[in-house]
Amino acid sequence: MAGIYFHIPFCKRFCAYCDFYKSARLELLPPLIEAMHRELDERLAELDGEPLRTLYFGGGTPSLCPPEALQRLIDRVVERRSDASFDEVTVEANPDDLTPEYLARLSDTRVDRLSIGIQSFDDDCLRMMNRRHTARQAAEALREARRQGFRNLTADLIFGIPGFGSESLLRSLAQLLEAGVEHVSAYHLTIEPDTAFGRRASRGELRAVDEEQSEREFLLVHDTLTRAGYEHYEVSNYALPGFRARHNSAYWSGVPYLGIGPAAHSFDGQTRRWNPSSVTDYLAGGKGGGERLTERDRYNEYVMTALRTAEGIDLDRLAARFGPQRRENALRTAERFVGAGELVIRGKNVAVPPERFLVSDAVIEAFFET
Repeated sequence: MAGIYFHIPFCKRFCAYCDFYKSARLELLPPLIEAMHRELDERLAELDGEPLRTLYFGGGTPSLCPPEALQRLIDRVVERRSDASFDEVTVEANPDDLTPEYLARLSDTRVDRLSIGIQSFDDDCLRMMNRRHTARQAAEALREARRQGFRNLTADLIFGIPGFGSESLLRSLAQLLEAGVEHVSAYHLTIEPDTAFGRRASRGELRAVDEEQSEREFLLVHDTLTRAGYEHYEVSNYALPGFRARHNSAYWSGVPYLGIGPAAHSFDGQTRRWNPSSVTDYLAGGKGGGERLTERDRYNEYVMTALRTAEGIDLDRLAARFGPQRRENALRTAERFVGAGELVIRGKNVAVPPERFLVSDAVIEAFFET
């Protein structure tokens, strides 16, 4: 299977923690959509021979797009790939965009999954992060999405925020559980240099939480959600049975995907390429870049992504893709970590216990070929 990622990089306001490419020039949205149609026409053949199963509108803020514009892109895919059969069509959204009128129009499209950037139900925390919605708007967006018939909701949550500890996080988790969202993506805050938080940190005005607090909050999220029936199936992702993110799961499995729009990445199994990280350059037909992965690169990437999931490394699959010697090497490496509980071996699979995901980087690096 394969998927298509549409990148809508526009934001009304820049969050204090975000270092993704973004633009506030909303007047460029209409020409950008038309340029994405053209890129889709030019490049969709790259996925020939691959069953097309998922579409994902990410950003930025895709919910700044009229639902009809999103549906036009979906229709364009179907026109050119009559065999397309979508298991999942996701749109990322800000809570304050999800008005009753917007959701009613969105429910008339083929979108069947909403990824809502809630981040917190603490208004002081939201203000600190420079989010443009309130806790009340987040709760109302979830309720209204249900009223409009959406039955596959995922919410983003950020933890490890300086000044906001376990009590604030637990209240946010409780509201997500009360809303009954099918999926939660919970990310530890990273203070990146080229962000408002990064600039504050460089001036000594903000300090990241310490490792002990990070682990406490990670385990609070893990314990709260797994006790409520969610599967911790990837480092940052939790799902009720049957509601894993199919598009993102394909990324972690090395499945081909096509990225459309500024700064979007694509992968065909051998080569990674990316579009220019500028709306104006993209509109002018500018070229991005690319790289062909060596076998070692692909092996290291497989190990890294596999060990970030609950299933871990499938040793049989590893041998089929990279040879039996690498299978033996991986198994010997794994045995070094089993006694300390940092890895488990279950049949043909080697995996990090989900409760150890936060501190698994050193384990993963031990498998890399240099």
